[in-house]
Amino acid sequence: MCPAPTAPARRRRFGWPQRVFAQVLLMQLAVATGVTALVTGLFLAPLSDQLDDQAMRRALAIAQTTASPELAGELTASRPDAEGVVQREAERIRAATGAEYIVVMDTSGVRWSHTSVTEIGRIVSTDPSDALAGREVMEIDDGTLGRSARGKVPLRDDEGRIMGAVSVGIEYDSVRARLLAAIPGLLAYAGGALAVGALAAYLISRRLQRQTHDLAFSDISALLAEREAMLHGIREGFVALDGTGRIRLLNDEAQRLLSVGPDVTGQTLDEVLGDGRTTEVLAGRVTGKDLLTVRGNRVLVANRMPTDDGGAVVTLRDRTELERLGRELDSTRGLIDALRAQDHEHANRMHTLLGLLELEMHEDAMEYVTEVVGVHRATAEQVTERVHDPLLAALLVGKATVAAERGVSLRMAPSALLPDRLVDPQGLVTVVGNLVDNALDAAAGTPDASVEVDLRAEGRTALLRIADSGPGVPADRRELIFTEGWSTKEPPVHGRRGLGLALVRRLAERQGGSARVHDSATGGAEFVVVLPEALSDTPTDAPTGTPSDAPTAGAPAAGTGPGEDTPTSGAPTAGPTPREAAQP
Repeated sequence: MCPAPTAPARRRRFGWPQRVFAQVLLMQLAVATGVTALVTGLFLAPLSDQLDDQAMRRALAIAQTTASPELAGELTASRPDAEGVVQREAERIRAATGAEYIVVMDTSGVRWSHTSVTEIGRIVSTDPSDALAGREVMEIDDGTLGRSARGKVPLRDDEGRIMGAVSVGIEYDSVRARLLAAIPGLLAYAGGALAVGALAAYLISRRLQRQTHDLAFSDISALLAEREAMLHGIREGFVALDGTGRIRLLNDEAQRLLSVGPDVTGQTLDEVLGDGRTTEVLAGRVTGKDLLTVRGNRVLVANRMPTDDGGAVVTLRDRTELERLGRELDSTRGLIDALRAQDHEHANRMHTLLGLLELEMHEDAMEYVTEVVGVHRATAEQVTERVHDPLLAALLVGKATVAAERGVSLRMAPSALLPDRLVDPQGLVTVVGNLVDNALDAAAGTPDASVEVDLRAEGRTALLRIADSGPGVPADRRELIFTEGWSTKEPPVHGRRGLGLALVRRLAERQGGSARVHDSATGGAEFVVVLPEALSDTPTDAPTGTPSDAPTAGAPAAGTGPGEDTPTSGAPTAGPTPREAAQP
């Protein structure tokens, strides 16, 4: 049998590392090594020239010291001699200064002194014309003793006449030795600097490794792409803040919910959103989970999570549609309550009428029917005579039925008169529906419970006043009740409370008006709303007859205690039409 073939051993491939910290470490080491080598080279390059220049200047200084007038006098008073005064003086100076040679020559270039006495009396090997012409010379040149750094000066007597020249040489090997001696120390310094740079690079890379969670560049790129896709794909708003409270990032949904553009990045929340609860919630000055706030015509739920760098991440959910469904549910319940109240009254009246007929009290039965029909008709006529807009009239008639069921008297103020010239009837229905429901909640159960509604027009301005006989609103809470999310009532199953009055004020301020509360004449609360430009100059086309789709009275809307409520947007609260309310 042949043995089963074995898989070839897999060779380990060495290549460029994938981790971020490893790549950064290698690049930093390469940069540190390159910079060290460059600095060392830049230092060594001029060092040789500097040492040459120092040697030539030293030779020149020795030559200047040697070329004294006394030496010039000895030169003219003697002959070239190995035992002469000139030779002895030159050798003394050479031994004292460490020069390689000191040559004293006459104007003909004949040596009067030299390290090698055999050269005395001979012509110098290099051209002395510059020195004999009165110029000082520094140069690196080759001579009888080899290569040296040389300095040449003219030799003058007491009267300044040139009597010859002095040439001093410094052995070039000593200059090279100094250069070579400096290299080990320089390399030691360079190695120390490289070691410090490598250590710093390692520490920085380790810190980067912790911050990047030991990810590779490809992983970071993939995470960035996935993050962008997630941020711009989810249907929740996302706002990232840095440690100073400035906007670092926000996705498309957050831009839509907050009504801002993408250019707000880098700005603070106060600069972008202005003062208000939305800014307070996003900045973390209001704490809690699922905080409610209103931005424009949207109801938002915000959650804030701090991050390790001192910033925060805020998520925003749009609850406007959910609140609208909740208000529709409230309207449906209100309609059921109104129908139940009318059914209860109708049953009682039918039983009463049946009893009168069985007792053959026919005239009393006729009077009873006439009286009942008149009461309902009077209520409907009282509203429609003073409120000409069919939507508002239907709303108030329906509210009157619910109020009667709850033992509250809902009446129109004697001064109430609102023509059918509303620019935005739905908006006013929102305001009236919220405030009336709050007033019914506050007045119910109090002695002589009553709610008074006053709707008036002053030019193009609509004035709304709703007063109740409830406990009123304390002075220290009269601004707090208009804050989003503030409530003293239990929230309904479908949503939250504490938004209605905030939307009422927001709607009024959007039109340049106001919404405020103070004590009423009956001791309760009185809400006053001013809506400029709420009426047009000409009457709107009112529908003929009884509106079949008129709003119906809802049960008391979700509120926040006396004078509070949840928002109603557009669609009025459910209630019977004026004609339906007039029927027994």
